[in-house]
Amino acid sequence: MVKKTVLITGATGFLGSHLARKFVNEGYEVVILKRSFSDMQRIADITDKVVSYDIDKIDIAAPFKKHRITSVIHAATTYGKNQEEKSEIVDINLYFPLRLLEASIRNRVDVFINTDTFFDPGYKYLQAYSLSKSQFVEWLKIADSKIKIFNMKLEHIYGEMDSPLKFIPAIVIQLVERSKEIKMRKGDRKRDFIYVSDVIDAYAAVVAKRVKFKQGFHEYGVGTGRSVSIKDVVRLVKELTGNKKTFLNLEALPLEKSEMADSAADTRSIRKELGWRPKVSLPKGLQRVIAWHRNNLKIQMVPSDD
Repeated sequence: MVKKTVLITGATGFLGSHLARKFVNEGYEVVILKRSFSDMQRIADITDKVVSYDIDKIDIAAPFKKHRITSVIHAATTYGKNQEEKSEIVDINLYFPLRLLEASIRNRVDVFINTDTFFDPGYKYLQAYSLSKSQFVEWLKIADSKIKIFNMKLEHIYGEMDSPLKFIPAIVIQLVERSKEIKMRKGDRKRDFIYVSDVIDAYAAVVAKRVKFKQGFHEYGVGTGRSVSIKDVVRLVKELTGNKKTFLNLEALPLEKSEMADSAADTRSIRKELGWRPKVSLPKGLQRVIAWHRNNLKIQMVPSDD
Protein backbone atom coordinates (compact mmCIF):
# COMPACT_ATOMS: atom_id res chain seq x y z
CA MET A 1 0.00 0.00 0.00
CA VAL A 2 1.37 3.40 -1.03
CA LYS A 3 1.80 5.81 1.85
CA LYS A 4 -0.17 9.03 1.75
CA THR A 5 2.10 12.05 1.77
CA VAL A 6 1.66 15.22 3.77
CA LEU A 7 3.82 18.31 3.27
CA ILE A 8 4.34 20.56 6.31
CA THR A 9 5.87 24.03 6.51
CA GLY A 10 7.14 25.36 9.82
CA ALA A 11 8.02 21.84 11.00
CA THR A 12 10.97 23.07 13.07
CA GLY A 13 8.72 25.37 15.11
CA PHE A 14 6.41 24.60 18.01
CA LEU A 15 3.18 23.70 16.22
CA GLY A 16 4.83 22.29 13.11
CA SER A 17 7.08 19.92 15.05
CA HIS A 18 4.08 18.41 16.83
CA LEU A 19 2.30 18.07 13.48
CA ALA A 20 5.28 16.35 11.87
CA ARG A 21 5.60 13.88 14.74
CA LYS A 22 1.86 13.12 14.66
CA PHE A 23 1.84 12.23 10.98
CA VAL A 24 5.10 10.26 11.19
CA ASN A 25 3.57 8.20 14.00
CA GLU A 26 0.43 7.64 11.92
CA GLY A 27 2.44 6.17 9.06
CA TYR A 28 2.38 9.04 6.58
CA GLU A 29 5.29 10.01 4.40
CA VAL A 30 6.13 13.44 5.82
CA VAL A 31 7.82 16.08 3.67
CA ILE A 32 8.94 19.25 5.42
CA LEU A 33 9.92 22.62 3.99
CA LYS A 34 12.41 24.52 6.11
CA ARG A 35 15.16 27.08 5.77
CA SER A 36 18.77 25.87 5.54
CA PHE A 37 19.58 27.60 8.83
CA SER A 38 16.50 26.38 10.74
CA ASP A 39 17.16 24.93 14.20
CA MET A 40 16.25 21.21 14.14
CA GLN A 41 16.10 20.81 17.93
CA ARG A 42 12.36 20.20 18.14
CA ILE A 43 12.38 17.39 15.57
CA ALA A 44 15.75 15.81 16.39
CA ASP A 45 14.01 12.50 17.17
CA ILE A 46 12.33 12.24 13.76
CA THR A 47 14.80 13.83 11.32
CA ASP A 48 15.57 10.41 9.85
CA LYS A 49 11.84 9.77 9.34
CA VAL A 50 10.99 12.88 7.32
CA VAL A 51 12.12 14.18 3.94
CA SER A 52 13.49 17.72 4.26
CA TYR A 53 13.84 20.44 1.65
CA ASP A 54 15.62 23.75 2.21
CA ILE A 55 13.16 26.15 0.67
CA ASP A 56 15.75 28.93 0.45
CA LYS A 57 17.88 26.74 -1.84
CA ILE A 58 15.33 25.03 -4.09
CA ASP A 59 12.34 25.93 -6.22
CA ILE A 60 9.04 25.38 -4.46
CA ALA A 61 8.00 23.00 -7.24
CA ALA A 62 10.74 20.47 -6.41
CA PRO A 63 8.97 18.56 -3.60
CA PHE A 64 5.82 18.25 -5.70
CA LYS A 65 7.79 16.73 -8.59
CA LYS A 66 9.35 14.07 -6.38
CA HIS A 67 6.35 13.18 -4.19
CA ARG A 68 2.64 12.58 -4.75
CA ILE A 69 1.56 15.02 -2.06
CA THR A 70 -2.05 14.58 -0.94
CA SER A 71 -2.22 17.20 1.84
CA VAL A 72 -0.37 20.45 2.50
CA ILE A 73 -0.27 21.97 5.99
CA HIS A 74 1.05 25.51 6.18
CA ALA A 75 2.26 26.20 9.72
CA ALA A 76 5.20 28.52 9.02
CA THR A 77 4.90 32.13 10.11
CA THR A 78 6.75 35.09 11.49
CA TYR A 79 5.31 37.33 14.18
CA GLY A 80 7.69 40.19 13.54
CA LYS A 81 9.00 40.12 17.10
CA ASN A 82 12.65 40.09 16.01
CA GLN A 83 12.64 43.49 14.33
CA GLU A 84 11.93 42.02 10.90
CA GLU A 85 11.19 44.49 8.13
CA LYS A 86 7.55 44.65 7.08
CA SER A 87 8.56 43.37 3.64
CA GLU A 88 10.02 40.24 5.26
CA ILE A 89 6.85 39.68 7.29
CA VAL A 90 4.76 40.00 4.13
CA ASP A 91 7.07 37.65 2.23
CA ILE A 92 6.84 34.91 4.86
CA ASN A 93 3.17 35.31 5.78
CA LEU A 94 1.72 36.16 2.37
CA TYR A 95 3.96 35.62 -0.67
CA PHE A 96 5.48 32.30 0.43
CA PRO A 97 2.16 30.61 1.28
CA LEU A 98 0.66 32.03 -1.92
CA ARG A 99 3.40 30.33 -3.95
CA LEU A 100 2.78 27.16 -1.94
CA LEU A 101 -0.94 27.36 -2.67
CA GLU A 102 -0.30 27.80 -6.40
CA ALA A 103 2.03 24.78 -6.42
CA SER A 104 -0.60 22.76 -4.55
CA ILE A 105 -3.26 23.63 -7.12
CA ARG A 106 -0.96 22.88 -10.08
CA ASN A 107 -0.11 19.48 -8.64
CA ARG A 108 -3.68 18.53 -7.73
CA VAL A 109 -3.15 18.31 -3.98
CA ASP A 110 -6.34 17.17 -2.23
CA VAL A 111 -6.36 19.66 0.61
CA PHE A 112 -4.54 22.84 1.68
CA ILE A 113 -4.67 23.59 5.42
CA ASN A 114 -3.73 27.08 6.55
CA THR A 115 -2.85 28.06 10.11
CA ASP A 116 -4.59 31.31 10.97
CA THR A 117 -4.79 33.46 14.10
CA PHE A 118 -7.61 34.72 16.31
CA PHE A 119 -6.05 38.20 16.07
CA ASP A 120 -8.14 40.72 14.16
CA PRO A 121 -6.21 42.62 11.42
CA GLY A 122 -7.15 45.88 13.12
CA TYR A 123 -5.58 44.76 16.39
CA LYS A 124 -2.59 47.01 17.05
CA TYR A 125 -0.48 44.36 18.80
CA LEU A 126 1.58 42.55 16.13
CA GLN A 127 -0.37 44.47 13.52
CA ALA A 128 1.87 43.58 10.56
CA TYR A 129 1.57 39.90 11.47
CA SER A 130 -2.22 40.05 11.82
CA LEU A 131 -2.66 42.03 8.61
CA SER A 132 -0.45 39.76 6.51
CA LYS A 133 -2.22 36.65 7.84
CA SER A 134 -5.67 38.08 7.08
CA GLN A 135 -4.59 39.12 3.59
CA PHE A 136 -3.55 35.56 2.78
CA VAL A 137 -6.96 34.31 3.91
CA GLU A 138 -8.54 36.61 1.30
CA TRP A 139 -6.36 34.99 -1.36
CA LEU A 140 -7.45 31.57 -0.12
CA LYS A 141 -11.06 32.55 -0.69
CA ILE A 142 -10.30 33.55 -4.28
CA ALA A 143 -8.75 30.12 -4.96
CA ASP A 144 -11.51 28.14 -3.26
CA SER A 145 -12.99 26.71 -6.48
CA LYS A 146 -9.76 24.93 -7.37
CA ILE A 147 -8.87 23.04 -4.18
CA LYS A 148 -10.23 22.06 -0.77
CA ILE A 149 -9.06 24.75 1.63
CA PHE A 150 -9.30 24.66 5.41
CA ASN A 151 -8.47 27.76 7.42
CA MET A 152 -7.75 26.88 11.04
CA LYS A 153 -8.21 29.90 13.33
CA LEU A 154 -6.20 28.91 16.37
CA GLU A 155 -6.80 30.34 19.80
CA HIS A 156 -4.03 30.48 22.43
CA ILE A 157 -2.20 27.20 21.84
CA TYR A 158 0.20 25.90 24.50
CA GLY A 159 2.21 22.75 25.15
CA GLU A 160 5.63 21.18 25.45
CA MET A 161 8.60 22.53 23.44
CA ASP A 162 7.18 26.02 22.97
CA SER A 163 9.33 29.14 22.92
CA PRO A 164 10.30 30.28 26.44
CA LEU A 165 9.28 33.79 25.45
CA LYS A 166 5.61 32.89 25.08
CA PHE A 167 3.15 33.40 27.91
CA ILE A 168 2.57 29.88 29.29
CA PRO A 169 6.21 28.70 29.09
CA ALA A 170 7.47 31.98 30.55
CA ILE A 171 5.12 31.69 33.55
CA VAL A 172 5.85 27.99 34.05
CA ILE A 173 9.62 28.54 33.94
CA GLN A 174 9.46 31.37 36.48
CA LEU A 175 7.32 29.33 38.86
CA VAL A 176 9.28 26.08 38.45
CA GLU A 177 12.48 28.02 39.14
CA ARG A 178 10.80 29.78 42.08
CA SER A 179 11.38 33.35 40.92
CA LYS A 180 10.97 36.04 43.54
CA GLU A 181 8.15 37.90 41.76
CA ILE A 182 5.98 37.76 38.65
CA LYS A 183 4.61 41.08 37.44
CA MET A 184 1.34 41.20 35.51
CA ARG A 185 -0.58 43.95 33.75
CA LYS A 186 -3.65 45.57 35.25
CA GLY A 187 -7.00 44.50 33.88
CA ASP A 188 -8.62 41.12 33.39
CA ARG A 189 -7.74 39.83 29.94
CA LYS A 190 -9.14 36.46 28.90
CA ARG A 191 -7.96 33.88 26.40
CA ASP A 192 -9.11 30.50 25.10
CA PHE A 193 -6.23 28.18 26.02
CA ILE A 194 -6.06 25.03 23.86
CA TYR A 195 -3.54 22.23 24.42
CA VAL A 196 -1.31 21.36 21.48
CA SER A 197 -2.38 17.71 21.12
CA ASP A 198 -6.00 18.81 20.71
CA VAL A 199 -4.96 21.20 17.95
CA ILE A 200 -2.96 18.46 16.23
CA ASP A 201 -5.98 16.16 16.39
CA ALA A 202 -8.04 18.83 14.62
CA TYR A 203 -5.56 18.98 11.73
CA ALA A 204 -5.38 15.18 11.58
CA ALA A 205 -9.18 15.02 11.40
CA VAL A 206 -9.19 17.35 8.38
CA VAL A 207 -6.59 15.21 6.59
CA ALA A 208 -8.37 11.95 7.44
CA LYS A 209 -11.83 13.20 6.41
CA ARG A 210 -10.84 15.40 3.46
CA VAL A 211 -12.56 13.17 0.89
CA LYS A 212 -16.02 13.94 2.32
CA PHE A 213 -15.65 17.64 1.56
CA LYS A 214 -16.19 19.44 -1.72
CA GLN A 215 -13.73 21.91 -3.16
CA GLY A 216 -14.09 25.27 -1.49
CA PHE A 217 -13.14 27.35 1.52
CA HIS A 218 -13.85 25.96 4.98
CA GLU A 219 -12.99 27.75 8.22
CA TYR A 220 -12.85 26.35 11.73
CA GLY A 221 -12.32 28.00 15.10
CA VAL A 222 -9.90 25.78 17.03
CA GLY A 223 -10.09 26.24 20.77
CA THR A 224 -12.09 25.05 23.74
CA GLY A 225 -14.84 27.59 23.09
CA ARG A 226 -14.36 29.07 26.54
CA SER A 227 -12.11 31.91 27.66
CA VAL A 228 -10.25 31.97 30.97
CA SER A 229 -8.75 34.88 32.87
CA ILE A 230 -5.00 35.12 32.26
CA LYS A 231 -4.50 35.90 35.93
CA ASP A 232 -6.45 32.78 36.90
CA VAL A 233 -4.10 30.76 34.70
CA VAL A 234 -1.09 32.20 36.51
CA ARG A 235 -2.66 31.34 39.86
CA LEU A 236 -3.38 27.82 38.62
CA VAL A 237 0.20 27.28 37.44
CA LYS A 238 1.48 28.44 40.81
CA GLU A 239 -0.85 26.00 42.57
CA LEU A 240 0.13 23.10 40.29
CA THR A 241 3.85 23.72 40.81
CA GLY A 242 3.43 23.80 44.59
CA ASN A 243 5.31 27.10 44.61
CA LYS A 244 4.83 28.96 47.90
CA LYS A 245 7.64 31.43 47.36
CA THR A 246 6.92 33.50 44.23
CA PHE A 247 4.88 36.65 44.77
CA LEU A 248 2.24 37.23 42.10
CA ASN A 249 2.09 40.98 41.60
CA LEU A 250 -1.04 40.96 39.45
CA GLU A 251 -1.48 44.73 39.13
CA ALA A 252 2.15 45.79 38.77
CA LEU A 253 2.19 46.94 35.16
CA PRO A 254 -0.01 49.48 33.34
CA LEU A 255 -2.97 48.31 31.30
CA GLU A 256 -2.22 47.93 27.59
CA LYS A 257 -5.29 49.59 26.10
CA SER A 258 -4.74 48.22 22.59
CA GLU A 259 -4.65 44.61 23.76
CA MET A 260 -7.63 42.37 23.12
CA ALA A 261 -9.75 41.92 26.24
CA ASP A 262 -11.32 38.57 25.46
CA SER A 263 -11.25 35.83 22.84
CA ALA A 264 -12.87 32.40 22.51
CA ALA A 265 -13.30 30.08 19.55
CA ASP A 266 -16.61 29.36 17.88
CA THR A 267 -16.27 25.57 17.69
CA ARG A 268 -19.75 24.71 16.42
CA SER A 269 -18.66 23.97 12.84
CA ILE A 270 -15.63 21.86 13.68
CA ARG A 271 -17.59 19.83 16.22
CA LYS A 272 -20.43 19.20 13.78
CA GLU A 273 -18.47 18.58 10.59
CA LEU A 274 -15.40 16.76 11.93
CA GLY A 275 -16.68 15.36 15.21
CA TRP A 276 -13.68 16.98 16.88
CA ARG A 277 -13.70 18.01 20.53
CA PRO A 278 -10.87 19.09 22.83
CA LYS A 279 -9.92 16.31 25.24
CA VAL A 280 -7.30 17.86 27.50
CA SER A 281 -8.48 20.12 30.33
CA LEU A 282 -6.48 23.21 31.23
CA PRO A 283 -5.20 21.76 34.55
CA LYS A 284 -4.14 18.51 32.85
CA GLY A 285 -2.43 20.34 29.98
CA LEU A 286 -0.59 22.65 32.36
CA GLN A 287 0.52 19.68 34.45
CA ARG A 288 2.09 18.16 31.34
CA VAL A 289 3.88 21.40 30.47
CA ILE A 290 5.15 21.77 34.03
CA ALA A 291 6.42 18.17 34.05
CA TRP A 292 8.18 18.70 30.73
CA HIS A 293 9.96 21.82 31.96
CA ARG A 294 11.01 20.10 35.18
CA ASN A 295 12.46 17.21 33.19
CA ASN A 296 14.19 19.52 30.72
CA LEU A 297 15.56 22.32 32.86
CA LYS A 298 18.84 22.31 30.92
CA ILE A 299 17.08 22.38 27.55
CA GLN A 300 16.02 25.77 26.29
CA MET A 301 13.86 25.80 23.21
CA VAL A 302 15.10 28.26 20.63
CA PRO A 303 12.72 31.23 20.44
CA SER A 304 11.49 30.78 16.89
CA ASP A 305 8.44 31.32 14.79
CA ASP A 306 6.61 28.23 13.59
